[in-house]
Amino acid sequence: MLEIPESSSLTDSLQELDNHLSRRFIALDPNGYFLIKVDYAATELVLEHYGNTIDDKGLAHDTETGEVLNCRRANEPRQPLAVYRGRTAKQVGIQLTEGDGPYPLSRLDHAMYLGRELQKAEICLRNGSPYSQD
Repeated sequence: MLEIPESSSLTDSLQELDNHLSRRFIALDPNGYFLIKVDYAATELVLEHYGNTIDDKGLAHDTETGEVLNCRRANEPRQPLAVYRGRTAKQVGIQLTEGDGPYPLSRLDHAMYLGRELQKAEICLRNGSPYSQD
């Protein structure tokens, strides 16, 4: 059982647990990664899928150039392989996981992460508050 220090409130305790779990190792999905945005004008969630290849050290490489991907890339932005749009997390999730395939996800932990992030983005869309992907 995971030991989490006692906190002054349930909110603090849950945040501590989330922070602790966020420090675990996560293998990258060889099918690529996603950037989630909120299009407030269109009242839609936008999910961009980008491809990559994973080397034997676990580093992600651009599928076109072979370069190691850097979150702070100064060059021209990469073009997504696909863009998914929907008004709810469920609508976008169905696009990713149902139908004939091929599916842009290969790892269950990645699918769970996207579900959590899409739900957060939907709440921000509903509230008109800013969304930032973790």
